[in-house]
Amino acid sequence: MTGSDVDGVLAALAEPTRRRLLDLLAARGEATATALAADLPVSRQAVLKHLVVLEAAGLVTQYRAGREVRFRVTSERLATTARWMAGLAADWDRRLLALKNAAEATTRTPDH
Repeated sequence: MTGSDVDGVLAALAEPTRRRLLDLLAARGEATATALAADLPVSRQAVLKHLVVLEAAGLVTQYRAGREVRFRVTSERLATTARWMAGLAADWDRRLLALKNAAEATTRTPDH
């Protein structure tokens, strides 16, 4: 996964309506834009625009089932982004621990 892939996922997740769409799709397994719009305070067209962003980020896919276009969550990019974030958090934890240890070492007084 490239940096631009992570950027795309994070940008897509920055919008609350898109996060809600992912929640709805995860709960249902799959749904049409019309069905999703019924549970959101936005139009079907707005839902479709959000789904396009989620699809470009690799977070949803669409497929045709008869006359319907159905959407479902794809988890690979989300999982990869989560692993990247966990690695970043672990790196910061190591840095903060080193800083804490250095600060504690300078405040210790030698025993006499």
